[in-house]
Amino acid sequence: MDFSRRSFLTAMGLGTAAVVAGCSTTSPGGSSAADPDGPVEGDITFLCALFEGATGKETLEGNLIKKFNEKYPDVNVTVDYTDYGSLNEKITTGLASGLMPDVVTLGVGWIPPFAFKNAIAPLPEELATRYTYEERVLEPSRYDGTLYALPMVLDTRIVAYRKDFFEEAGITDTPKNWDELREVAKKLTVKDGDKVTRVGFDPFSIDLRQCWETFLFGNSGELFSPDGREVLFDSPEGVASLQLFLDMMADGSADFALKTEAGQPTTLQQGTSAIMMTNNSLYVQLQQQSPELIDKIGTFVLGNTDPAMLQGGTMVSQSATSKHPAAARAFVEFMGSPDAVLVSSEQRGSVPAISDLKDSDYVKGNPMVAFALDNLDKARSEGGTPAWMEIREKIKPTLETAIVGQQSAQAAIDQLAGIANDAIARL
Repeated sequence: MDFSRRSFLTAMGLGTAAVVAGCSTTSPGGSSAADPDGPVEGDITFLCALFEGATGKETLEGNLIKKFNEKYPDVNVTVDYTDYGSLNEKITTGLASGLMPDVVTLGVGWIPPFAFKNAIAPLPEELATRYTYEERVLEPSRYDGTLYALPMVLDTRIVAYRKDFFEEAGITDTPKNWDELREVAKKLTVKDGDKVTRVGFDPFSIDLRQCWETFLFGNSGELFSPDGREVLFDSPEGVASLQLFLDMMADGSADFALKTEAGQPTTLQQGTSAIMMTNNSLYVQLQQQSPELIDKIGTFVLGNTDPAMLQGGTMVSQSATSKHPAAARAFVEFMGSPDAVLVSSEQRGSVPAISDLKDSDYVKGNPMVAFALDNLDKARSEGGTPAWMEIREKIKPTLETAIVGQQSAQAAIDQLAGIANDAIARL
């Protein structure tokens, strides 16, 4: 039986909005139920979407939590391991059952929905300046000006390309805008008769939602208004960002059918693309699967009117209903500290969220991570509305209707805007 978040809520007689609305823990006086004062002790649970597998478990429990307990021996941390495919469902189920974990990992864009109804506790503002967090990194950790999470690791969406293919084609510079991208991609496309054997550009091997958002931001577009109550992506900039993919498919320089799934050798590795959208974890994948290509692959940040690099990642937050808020707060602070951030980044090949870690051996030894850190001034984040958790899961399938030819780019964006407006109206 497929026990999804939606089926659980249906069985409980609740919609997503009802669950979130029912999770508020604000007292009649307006103060949070989670008081961080008191002894740092007790049993707490940590819902964690990082540290996968046996190696990850040893890193978290055998290393990090062990160090945490050296300072706080009276806190017992129980870890509930999950992945991002199940994280939202687990949090929503916890809210519905009243068994919310004490500490949770959350994705970029997730803070407004859960802070909106006080499911997570605000954090002291001084934590934002304790370490060298870039302001672009802290932005998705806030809601309505209040800090609700500490950033741990970042996963940036960047453009990678084959230097050898560029050299063979006589191309000496990476494209600076969409016109140049289209021109270069056509030159780099290879055909065997009528069959395309290498596309010039692969925008489809990362999540289509994240790829489209990267191009939207690079075209001076926005997802939502600053207060998160108005849809802004149904602009000419938003439509053009999707239309670009259709145009490149039409001229043969991109092909939706050539995309690869996560974990498989990428089209860049297979030689079936010359340029592709990817993320900074590609370097680790190259080390493991194609070390001979490491020196042949370069990276750049692309934009049309403005260079933009989409910034995803994982943050750590405290539940507003923790029975041991002092222990939960202490663990959040520990997991957002440089030692924990560096270990977390190394385990996943991610970008550490603290700028001072640029000088670490890990960053110096991973050029794609170093590249991302050097370009955080161009980073943009998804989300920005309390309705994001409902909207985000609709973006990819709605955009794909245009990619597969079921409707135009304009119609797909209009449909998505309607979905988003309906979700916002239910807040």
